[in-house]
Amino acid sequence: MIAGNSDLTARFAQAMGHLAPERPTRLGIAVSGGGDSMALMHLAHQWCGAELHVATVNHGLRPEAGDEAQFVAQAAQALGLKHTTLHWQGWDRRGNLQDAARNARRHLLTDWAQGEGLQGVLLGHTQDDQAETFLMRLARGSGVDGLAAMAPAQMADGLHWLRPLLDFTRRELRDWLRASQIAWVDDPSNDDTGFDRIKARQALDTLASMGLTRARLSETAARMADARTVLDAAAANAAHDICRFEHGDFVFDTARLDALPQDTRYRLLARAVCEISSNAYRPRLSALRKAMTCASATVHGCLITRGARDLRITREANAVRDLRAPLGEWWDRRWQVLRPDDQHTAPHLSIGPLGEAGLQHCNDRTGWRLPRASLVASPAVWDGTRLIAAPLAGFAPEWRICVREPRESLPSGRYSH
Repeated sequence: MIAGNSDLTARFAQAMGHLAPERPTRLGIAVSGGGDSMALMHLAHQWCGAELHVATVNHGLRPEAGDEAQFVAQAAQALGLKHTTLHWQGWDRRGNLQDAARNARRHLLTDWAQGEGLQGVLLGHTQDDQAETFLMRLARGSGVDGLAAMAPAQMADGLHWLRPLLDFTRRELRDWLRASQIAWVDDPSNDDTGFDRIKARQALDTLASMGLTRARLSETAARMADARTVLDAAAANAAHDICRFEHGDFVFDTARLDALPQDTRYRLLARAVCEISSNAYRPRLSALRKAMTCASATVHGCLITRGARDLRITREANAVRDLRAPLGEWWDRRWQVLRPDDQHTAPHLSIGPLGEAGLQHCNDRTGWRLPRASLVASPAVWDGTRLIAAPLAGFAPEWRICVREPRESLPSGRYSH
């Protein structure tokens, strides 16, 4: 350890003690090669409280990305840490690129961590990230959720996501790296003022003279997070009275949903949409507001249909039309289909959406457990182009199908067959 760096390493150890008091034995670290994540990797290595695995996500969006992943791999190897590069196959040019990349990164890291048997993943967000995000969302007119601080620790997909650097500034981390003679990679986009985050970063230096420092904005974000906790609890209480989980769909009592306070109403819809789409990031409020005024609308890869009695949220067929998974694996990150003989694999079979073509084989509507719009996006078993089973549509009902249960903040119920 370099002299003069003991304060930073001690603060990191203290942060890890708060975030992971039970001392996990196997942790992952997401490292891009930038200063923040490189500092995270080296500080975690010095803390040495767990077996560490390192992953770098190559989005394939910049020609330098491959070299940066190799740089991280060599740095991890020098520390004796296992490194994996995770590749995103690229944007399908549908929706927002930054949102798609962010969501893909989270999914890739989740699959990697679960495959490695890790208990959690360390992320390199800093106090600067907290303050920059607050400013950007303030500019967009965000409410409590958007302005709330990033959680230092959260549980999702069976993993602990930990951010031990939220009280560290980007400058002090780079000073520590320089003093320790540790290299990092600078992303050229960090100087591109065409990005809102870079504008916010530059604005912070000006705002500091007014007292709006990074630390002050982070404190405000933390108070917003406290307020969000209260609002989340109110929404969870309301959900159990007006919502049911029906074979993967969320169904709300329309009149009782409309009678809720506006924040609770949109909070419930956002949570349901995120559950169905397996998206960690909530949709924009403007999209939810528009959906509430339409008979039918698509949001975040989900279909929202509004009727006189029920408002139903289901998966959008378009969002899963090309999605395939081997039999026995999770399809669309939440469905499993099991053979009647309990054999979990069959190389010639795959899971895909039922679609309109498959639904034509399900003529007995007494076996339909969901409306047509939900069924076409539901999982079915295929042997090439031949339909083998679609239990939710009554086709080969002896096959078993189940879906991941929602989080405690939303009701569970009729989720399997």
